[in-house]
Amino acid sequence: MRDAPVTASPEYVGVEKQILIGREDGSNEIILRSFSIKPGGNSPFHSHDFPHLVKVERGQGMVIDPDGNEHPLSTGMLIYIHDNELHGFKNTGSEPFDFICIIPERGEKT
Repeated sequence: MRDAPVTASPEYVGVEKQILIGREDGSNEIILRSFSIKPGGNSPFHSHDFPHLVKVERGQGMVIDPDGNEHPLSTGMLIYIHDNELHGFKNTGSEPFDFICIIPERGEKT
């Protein structure tokens, strides 16, 4: 059984994260994570040295691109974030904004 979601680091406002598939499951190449952003919450504008694929599971939100432009996201949408690409997410709705995120194993800190 998986651990309950945990609150992401302090710069992530109203964000919970859970590892759905990871090293504990024998995955040596990919990590499947779930994020839930509460209404009014957001991730910081950031980048990292690995790409990821994001699929929106529930709610309404925005992804902020490298130029600071906001793009609407809703249930079922997929986006790809390149390695070292500045980005951020925020909830623009009145319910949780939930998405899954697939990253290479090296992207999940132990």
